[in-house]
Amino acid sequence: METSEKYENLEKNIGYVFNNKKLLKNALAHSSWANESKNIGISNERLEFLGDSVLSIIISEYLYKSRSDLEEGYLSKYRSEIVCEPSLARCAREIELGKYLLMGKGEEMTGGRNRESILADAMEALIAAIYLDSDLKTASDIVLRLFDEIIKEVLSGLIYRDYKTKLQEVTQKMGSEKIIYKLTDEYGPDHNKMFVIEVYVGENRLGRGMGRSKKEAEQYAAMEALSKMGLK
Repeated sequence: METSEKYENLEKNIGYVFNNKKLLKNALAHSSWANESKNIGISNERLEFLGDSVLSIIISEYLYKSRSDLEEGYLSKYRSEIVCEPSLARCAREIELGKYLLMGKGEEMTGGRNRESILADAMEALIAAIYLDSDLKTASDIVLRLFDEIIKEVLSGLIYRDYKTKLQEVTQKMGSEKIIYKLTDEYGPDHNKMFVIEVYVGENRLGRGMGRSKKEAEQYAAMEALSKMGLK
């Protein structure tokens, strides 16, 4: 059924009704469906590319305007937590996006509808489709509503990722040298001190982080290292 009725429940979950249903269909089309059904070129990969940027500017603008107390490093850290794959997949599950995906039989049989990476990509594609079907203001309103709980949790510190452990695991698999964290600076009064940590693998500096404790700064340094390696 290629009518608006097919996606009516999804549109209710999103809180937005598409004018161009083809955009919505494309956002839901996984590459496995496109290949299996010979609909070459009709998949959500291009929309995913755009959605990544649209989501980033929406969250960046929100953080910039709502948190004037945060330095650039913290703004980047919070944004990366909000737009990361687990957060996108969580949002996708909350709107039941997986059940509406167009997917090849093989991918579906191996659990594709609930796979984190597929849900995250589809969520980005959906955001792009909303943006193209309306405008940035509309897309922003919808994104901030759908991501509201995630944003609150990230800003309150309830979502925490152990980047040091992940960096350790990655370097061990690569057979790299030992990881070393070096304190390079500290400033501010005792009750509000900031620490600057650099992380090295052998002689190579991979990241730099700031925090209100040495442990926090080490986490940010590891996060930057993973980001530079394309693994965060």
